Formats: sequence, C-alpha cells, structure tokens
Amino acid sequence: MDVKTKVMNFLKDIVSTLIIVAVIIGLGIAITGTWPFMVAVESGSMVPHMYRGDVVLLVSPERTNIITWEEGKKIGYKSFGNYGDVIVYYPNGNKGTTPIIHRAMFWIEKGQPMPNGEPAPNSGYITKGDHNAMFDQPYLSKPVKKEWIVGVAKFRIPFIGYFRLIFSW
Repeated sequence: MDVKTKVMNFLKDIVSTLIIVAVIIGLGIAITGTWPFMVAVESGSMVPHMYRGDVVLLVSPERTNIITWEEGKKIGYKSFGNYGDVIVYYPNGNKGTTPIIHRAMFWIEKGQPMPNGEPAPNSGYITKGDHNAMFDQPYLSKPVKKEWIVGVAKFRIPFIGYFRLIFSW
C-alpha cells in the first residue's frame, strides 16, 4: 500500500468516526432535549445515591415536571433512593462554573425566607446534596431559577465517569 492510500484510509477513518460521534450527540440531544445530556458526578455530595465517577443521564426540564422532595414525600415519588427529583444546575446561572447535581428540596417565592432566614432574592428551588447537612442556599447559590437548570437526572451508570474525571484533575 502506498503512502497516498494510507493517508486516504486514515482520513476516511477520521471522517467516519466524526460522523458517528455527531450522530450520537444529535440523537442524545433529540431524545433528552438538553446539552450536555450526560454528566459525571464529581463529588460525594449525593452519596449514598450517586457516587463520584457515576455518569448521570439528564432530561430537559421542559420535557418533565420537576418534583421537589417536599412534593415527592406527599405523593410517594422517589428518584435515586429519596423523595423528589435530582437536578443539575449552574449556580446563580453562571455557565462558567461547574454545574451542581443536587436534589430539589422545595420551591420558594421571592421574599420568602431561605433556610438561613434571609429573604430569597428570587423565586426558585432550594437544593441540597443527599450527603450534605446544609441546604445550598444561600451558600452555593441563590434559589435555583428554572432557566439555570441543565437537566433532571433520570438514569445513573456507575463508574464510567472516572474516565472523564481523569482529564479534569
């Protein structure tokens, strides 16, 4: 095989790989309605229901109802071993930061007291990691506005997120 044939075969392999990746991404977005539609859990804040290195598949908040812990307890709805839904959100809507994956505990309106007693600067979800003793608000984020939510966690794949985490250290 000459050099030209080897180069052409290599380029075909690259193009076919890129097409396959594009199809997977396109299908993922089409099915879930969000990007990213998969995230790797980076901390232990959701133990014992999610672990560092798990990959979590998300669905757009526009494609599902977010059920808080408070609502879930009333109707018996659980996800990932506890009442209510787990959401992935950008703290304070800042897309330049790492998203947080925590449980939506309850909804509050602007001006209502947050867990620390301060009035909420906006309406939104109060969130908390299942392993954490304290709510996220007001320490990590203001109450989470719906537009700050990347997705609602629907499925967990253990361990495969470690590959992604290796590259983020």
